[in-house]
Amino acid sequence: MLLVLVTLLGCVLAADACLQCDRRVQLLHENLALSAPTLADQMEIKKIYSHTYVNYIETSRKRKGIIDFTTLYRAGTEYRSEFNLFLKTPHSGTSEAIQIMEKGRRILEKHLDAFIRDGLCPNMCGLLKRRVMDCVSCRFKIYVCASPSGQQECGEHRLQAEEGGQALLDCFLPWHQLLTGKPEYHFSWAPGKPGTEKPNETDFKVLVVTDESFWILNQLEVEEQGTYRCSLQGRSGSVFYRVTFLLTVVPLPDEPQKPRATLPTLPLDYEYSNDQHTEKIMVALLVTITALALVASAGLVFIMRTLIKQWRSRRGGGQSGNTKQSTA
Repeated sequence: MLLVLVTLLGCVLAADACLQCDRRVQLLHENLALSAPTLADQMEIKKIYSHTYVNYIETSRKRKGIIDFTTLYRAGTEYRSEFNLFLKTPHSGTSEAIQIMEKGRRILEKHLDAFIRDGLCPNMCGLLKRRVMDCVSCRFKIYVCASPSGQQECGEHRLQAEEGGQALLDCFLPWHQLLTGKPEYHFSWAPGKPGTEKPNETDFKVLVVTDESFWILNQLEVEEQGTYRCSLQGRSGSVFYRVTFLLTVVPLPDEPQKPRATLPTLPLDYEYSNDQHTEKIMVALLVTITALALVASAGLVFIMRTLIKQWRSRRGGGQSGNTKQSTA
């Protein structure tokens, strides 16, 4: 019986199941066995986690037997957290070890169910080739997710823009980030009024090949309307995704020419009469200024004379008074 258990343990450790692809989880189990007080206890714990590994493998196989790195990281982190709590609590027998490892199986089951249901093949159209981990060999491999329709075409979008405006061709979908390799976006264009006639493959002209998932058309002209296409292709030319944009460019309305404003025609003698009128005003202004200056000058002379007379009369009266005082 012991030989069978050792053989089974060796096989499982060589294979590794999903949760045990995390080396830190393996170390937790190994350290738990080494911490047992006796050799018999160590062997008992090894038998427990070897049987747990078998359960992990069966749990994984029932769910396609694959996992991505993100899901493995989440499951491993949650299990290690629970295991560390287990180590901090008093435990005397192997029943607690069985319970915590069984809890790890439920954690793995929970994360695998969510991954298979929501994360494995998120592409509703197109072809997804992604890198996943085999839950038995712990080696990476390519998993192909075909769309429900089985085609790479992902529909048409109608766009409309005014002449002189711009249009955005955006063909990004979140699952594009899961594609292996370094695929590129190919933008092409077939001229002509969109929707009238389906263009042939030879009608498309390549506009740009880029890592960006969008392309902006600026300063649009009516001649630039037509059928635009964005395809996500691998380096070998394989197409993973393709979407079509039917772009209509609406011409601007022709603006009516506004009549130029014209000034009324002046009479021939307007300039001469205008000069005469200006001259008369200037003469009258000079005469007025001169008259005001003369009046002001006359008034100033009169005031000065009056002040001088007053000053002399006061001076003469003062001198006569002084003479009288000296005679007395």
